[in-house]
Amino acid sequence: MDEDVRPWDVAAPLVRAAQRGDAFAMDDLLKLVTPYVTRLCTPIAPADTADAVQESLVAVFRGLRGLRDPQAVYGWVRAVTVREAVRVARRTAGETPAAPEEIARLQDLLPGVGGGELSAEVRDLLVRLPVQHRTVLVLRELEGLDERTTAELLGVPEGTVKSRLNRARSSFRKAWTR
Repeated sequence: MDEDVRPWDVAAPLVRAAQRGDAFAMDDLLKLVTPYVTRLCTPIAPADTADAVQESLVAVFRGLRGLRDPQAVYGWVRAVTVREAVRVARRTAGETPAAPEEIARLQDLLPGVGGGELSAEVRDLLVRLPVQHRTVLVLRELEGLDERTTAELLGVPEGTVKSRLNRARSSFRKAWTR
């Protein structure tokens, strides 16, 4: 793919073709969004990332015909993915700590953190947060969404996002200093 062409520039024509029933376009679109979906699901549902990715892609496949604006495909995919990842994470019994292979999958998700044991510790702390806190932290800090957009995406009041974000940051700091 050309360096000047962004994935979402390619996505809109694929969406239109897939909505018309083109199976190859649907396949190409799902391949295009899979890395993005995986990047979102990994920190939100670390114990069941594969299930969250699969559920998200199935929801994208099933719901694509209802997408009115093909240019908005990435925002729509983000909303679908977060909803499915949260659902899968909540289904997981007991919020278990991350296994070493799950921590390794998070290696590239924390910008500004070097490799080695330090980043593994940071990632381990992230995956130990409750799913509601982890989700707002991922959307705010890793995805760069503001509180209003995060609230809309999660279907909760903006104040709820702010309080969850505050608790998530506080829990993260406390765990880090122990």
